[in-house]
Amino acid sequence: MKDTVILALESSCDETACALVRNGNEILSSKVASQIDVHTLYGGVVPEVASRIHIENISIIIKEALEEAKMGVEDVDAIAVTVGPGLIGSLHVGVLAAKTLALAYHKPLVPVQHLTGHIYANAFVDKLQFPLLALVVSGGHTELVLMKEDYDFKVIGTTQDDAVGEAYDKVARVLGLGYPGGPIIDKMAKEGTPRYPLPRIHTDEPLDFSFSGLKSAVMQSIRRLERNGEELNVADMCASFQETALKVLWSRVSLALQQYDVRQLILAGGVAANSRLREITEQEMKKYPDKTCIIPPIKYCTDNAAMIGASGYIAYKKGIFAELDIEANSSLEM
Repeated sequence: MKDTVILALESSCDETACALVRNGNEILSSKVASQIDVHTLYGGVVPEVASRIHIENISIIIKEALEEAKMGVEDVDAIAVTVGPGLIGSLHVGVLAAKTLALAYHKPLVPVQHLTGHIYANAFVDKLQFPLLALVVSGGHTELVLMKEDYDFKVIGTTQDDAVGEAYDKVARVLGLGYPGGPIIDKMAKEGTPRYPLPRIHTDEPLDFSFSGLKSAVMQSIRRLERNGEELNVADMCASFQETALKVLWSRVSLALQQYDVRQLILAGGVAANSRLREITEQEMKKYPDKTCIIPPIKYCTDNAAMIGASGYIAYKKGIFAELDIEANSSLEM
């Protein structure tokens, strides 16, 4: 069977990325230009700055990815690109570049929803087994997704307010720890004890999430300590927040595993890199010997174009193409 090579572009937030992926599970090249050092100065991603840096990086990244794969655009079968969700200015840069390549080289254009890329990043680890349950956790999204087959996405649980990654960033800001908050809190939590009582926020729908109240509870706990003249142990607060947040996540995952007959659980998204979440997942999945689990390597958790190539490959095989007048959609649903 003829190999299929996808050239993929990703620019939904603050990483400019290009990759060449063969048959949806083999990375021929993957290049990522991160802007994290720039946005750390501002305590978060500045959309206007992000889009401007994407413009500066996109051509260089495409050239480097092609050179690493020892291929030209004429050698690929299709151009896949993240069309949403994300920062609209950042998305526009990638979409325009993809449309330009598709037009110039007469290649089909494959639109990819960003979160499907995070899910299909697991294909680089092992074969996906359907039906499966995906826990998608990132700075902007917290979702439970049921998939009965390839490219069949049913969101069965979502956040009612903050995403879990967003909550990490906000708590880190309150504690004066800097940006991005996830890795910092994860690291400090290892040095602390979860001794501060924090509430596990309940939701109307049992599989939905809520983290805004947890963030507020951290702030209230800090103020209470100040009023009582007690010293805050930052590491202990990090451990308390993290344990509470991750128990909320896993309470929903556990319920979904009981409600739905799935063969596999997969983690996806930037927060899937969290060491404690990975540890809890390994422990909890021992309770389900009839189900397999994929915990992707950290390099596949953060934004990259290889994951867009993996998702784009499935879309290509299913005949999902876009016209050249397609536009970025910052709130595109799965």
